Amino acid sequence: MKQVLVLGAGMVGISTALHLQKRGWAVAVVDRRGPGEETSYGNAGIIQSEAVRPYPMPRDIGTLAAVATGQTNDVHYHAAAMPDHAEALARYWWHSAESRHARVSDAYARLIVQATAKHEELMRDCPTDGGMDGLVRRDGYHALFRNQTLFDKALTAAEENRKRWGVRFKALTPGELARAEPALKQTGVGAIHWLDPWTVSDPGALVAAYGRRFVEAGGRLLEGDARSLTATPQGGWAVETADGRLEADAAVVALGPWSPELLRPFGLRFPMVRKRGYHRHYTGGGLSLPLLDTGFGYVIAPMKRGLRITTGAQFTHADAPADPVQLERAELGAEGLLDLGLPVEPQPWHGTRPCLPGMLPVIGEAPGHRGLWMNFGHGHQGFTLGPATGRLLAELIGGETPFTDPSAFRPDRH
Repeated sequence: MKQVLVLGAGMVGISTALHLQKRGWAVAVVDRRGPGEETSYGNAGIIQSEAVRPYPMPRDIGTLAAVATGQTNDVHYHAAAMPDHAEALARYWWHSAESRHARVSDAYARLIVQATAKHEELMRDCPTDGGMDGLVRRDGYHALFRNQTLFDKALTAAEENRKRWGVRFKALTPGELARAEPALKQTGVGAIHWLDPWTVSDPGALVAAYGRRFVEAGGRLLEGDARSLTATPQGGWAVETADGRLEADAAVVALGPWSPELLRPFGLRFPMVRKRGYHRHYTGGGLSLPLLDTGFGYVIAPMKRGLRITTGAQFTHADAPADPVQLERAELGAEGLLDLGLPVEPQPWHGTRPCLPGMLPVIGEAPGHRGLWMNFGHGHQGFTLGPATGRLLAELIGGETPFTDPSAFRPDRH
């Protein structure tokens, strides 16, 4: 039986491991922490099958000026850290031109419209007593708008996505949103109810459930340092774990924001737009579905630990201390919408989203390194796309006909 190392126990790594396991590989997942305990834990818990267009970098002067002067809560930056991000952001800006972004969206949409179906494949294999009860809802989420012009623009884009990709939605009046969410104190100018996404009340627990299924089927979860990855004289790959050195025929790098650093010693360079995000839980309640507050750039979602606020993007040094200014602004916005209650954690959580400038993940074999495969760079959508890209990579490794055209995700495009 062929053996493979999967480096990374987040949604992407565990999903990849499960799909390889289904295809007869002996799989060991290596990480410093358990399944779903890093970036996959900290998201808004939405499997966003409606998000067929990745978020481009704004190119109009007005929006860029609003970001630069701190007038929007979607993005916050530390000026001293911007040289760290300059190259990646310049590439992001280039790829965000309308014609290029349209090509990116075509490839991206083919993956993301299958997100829930690919999660369903993994969920069917999880035992009924595996912690899945009440974890997943399948009735979408709401996006609240406070500005009529932005609402009209969003509805136009939603209608285009419906016609091209079958994305389902319903436009809600303020009164209809009030009836759907009676706890809201105000309902803006209206809302979009995205009907197809699924929502998860504990994102880390879903990854952990997939991880338990992986172990029950014979997989190994090992603590180790991915930076110890080396090629073996026999043409395979090896890594140091708490149980000793482990060798395999192939290795998969699925380490999210840490992937480029790991791959640099192998002569592989991947500029990455690293976006820090924050979340915190609150004791309030009354919200039925997650709510995107477009005016304040945050999502508030009912979770097992309370109402979770998840923020937009912050650009700072990789090792900078926490600076949850966006979370504080989001709290002000949320307090105007419903009874938020008190914070559950003494300090907010923060993590990094691995966004590649081209807005598409890297899926495929590393150029010049036989048996070294990659699956990272999902941006804000690793939780959504992990099962889909995990299956695609497993098909490529096994020489199968992939379920979608993988050419746009080739590593050598960088």
